[in-house]
Amino acid sequence: MTAATTSTMPKTQFAHQHAAHCESGAVSSLLRHYGCEISEAMTFGLSSALLFAHFPFIKVEGFPLTAYRAMPGTIIKSVESTLGAKMRRERFRNKQQGMDRLDELLAQGHAVGLQASVYWLPYFPPDMRFHFNAHNLVAYGKREQEYLISDPVSEFTVTCASEDLARARFVKGMFAPRGLIYYPSEIPTQIDYARAIGRAIRRTSFQMLKTPVPFVGVRAIRYLADRIANIESRNADPRYARLYIAMIVRMQEEIGTGGGGFRFIYASFLQEAGRLLNDARFAEASDSMTQAGDAWRDFALLGARFCKKKTEINTQQLADAVRRCADFEDSAFRRLRDIRL
Repeated sequence: MTAATTSTMPKTQFAHQHAAHCESGAVSSLLRHYGCEISEAMTFGLSSALLFAHFPFIKVEGFPLTAYRAMPGTIIKSVESTLGAKMRRERFRNKQQGMDRLDELLAQGHAVGLQASVYWLPYFPPDMRFHFNAHNLVAYGKREQEYLISDPVSEFTVTCASEDLARARFVKGMFAPRGLIYYPSEIPTQIDYARAIGRAIRRTSFQMLKTPVPFVGVRAIRYLADRIANIESRNADPRYARLYIAMIVRMQEEIGTGGGGFRFIYASFLQEAGRLLNDARFAEASDSMTQAGDAWRDFALLGARFCKKKTEINTQQLADAVRRCADFEDSAFRRLRDIRL
């Protein structure tokens, strides 16, 4: 896929760039820093990170898990197989060893990606902190007892005290970071975009259209719509329906970029792919994916009104809104499935 790779060399300056999503933003920032010019949207699309899943048997705070993207860490791992880059990943059993290793890499001039808990990062406003342990950021320097941080979701660079960053990197629980550090050790000198884009789109299209279980892909979106339509008849507690919808909307709009946001990133990837390959067929799929993003945002608005007990909103309207999301995503990926590169 690549003509050759080259070992990465530390640079003295790190260019912060605001991103739409933490993992794709952190990975693309690191690749650019080490000499591989690639956008966040292209990084996200080539990693096949777009997904939809609804697992009624996996509970989060007592409600079924709804996911709008692949598991955290997918993008970090996928750049190796798709781009031909080599990502060095290190985890630690001991907090002090993890902090010492970070200091060592920064002293050598490296910028490195870190996984951390949003809740323990003090530069986040208090009302935006929650217990999500798979947030990604880039550390690019240290000044006395403060680390210089490029957080992809922040407009500007920030600083973080050593004690706070250590706590955020070694928090316990789901997706516990265990002090994860990652950075490119080799980067491609040339990318065969036709092959990389074709491979990534085939993989994502399979995930969305061909998975054999009803809990993943477009089938899962329609499955969720059916569950929403029948939720009040399946549970005697009138509060359950609102809490159930509230959790779906929270997973969509508050945790990560959410359902609509990921669709907009993927639409940008398709636009960029069309320009790179001079192929107009990607434009129609991009339009359908943008419409899917809009439809998910419409559902979130309806869901919020339903949770606030607006009497004009009912579960059938919510189910119909989710079915519209499924229709747009189905249209987009059927178009993409038929493109052969």
